[in-house]
Amino acid sequence: MRGGRIGIPKEFLIHMKRSLAIALTLASGMVLSAAAQTPAAPAGPTKIAVIAFQAAVAQTNEFQRNFADLQKKWDPKRQQLKALSDEVDSLTKALQSTTISDVERASKTSQLDTKKKQLDRDAEDAQNDFQQAMQDVFNGVASKVYDVMSSYAQKDGYTLVLDASQQQTPVLYAIDSVNITKPVIDAYNLKSGVPAPAGGEGATGAPKQTAPRMAPSTAPKPASTTAH
Repeated sequence: MRGGRIGIPKEFLIHMKRSLAIALTLASGMVLSAAAQTPAAPAGPTKIAVIAFQAAVAQTNEFQRNFADLQKKWDPKRQQLKALSDEVDSLTKALQSTTISDVERASKTSQLDTKKKQLDRDAEDAQNDFQQAMQDVFNGVASKVYDVMSSYAQKDGYTLVLDASQQQTPVLYAIDSVNITKPVIDAYNLKSGVPAPAGGEGATGAPKQTAPRMAPSTAPKPASTTAH
């Protein structure tokens, strides 16, 4: 996610980015595990497709919109952390002065220690809360994307769909024609009726992962589950 415009503390940005990645990984795994079903054995030959499920969810117009709403909701917290970070910076610079008295230095040192502890505690709490909020946003869209993916796979005669966005994926090679990530995104956007965010990719700051082009030399991304 992008936070440069708000100028929030670097440590908090790192936490938030890690939270986003963790939330997407964990949430997609839970959704796929809960939704996966075992269909009846096909009469004909097996037809396999692959999908980058996390990317599919993250690139839907609905997720982009909901992610933008979540960012707006968290703006006050980011601004609060920035103000606290500015106080820490100000006290740190003041202590670098050679003109302040010993009494004033002791007072500012105590204040700095208190502010640093508060900043660390507040940033950690915000990171945990944001991770949970991201999981909720992701899950709210992911279960519906799974339904669209299932319908798409059945309609096109696929008997097995592998998630290529997880770490332990069995997908080592796949041609582009069996990668259904983009078609599923398009089908979901059409069904949801949610328009693309204004301004395109930069409008929401939500992760814009592209559907991977899998080739012999390309190891697929993250995947602990498969959807059937």
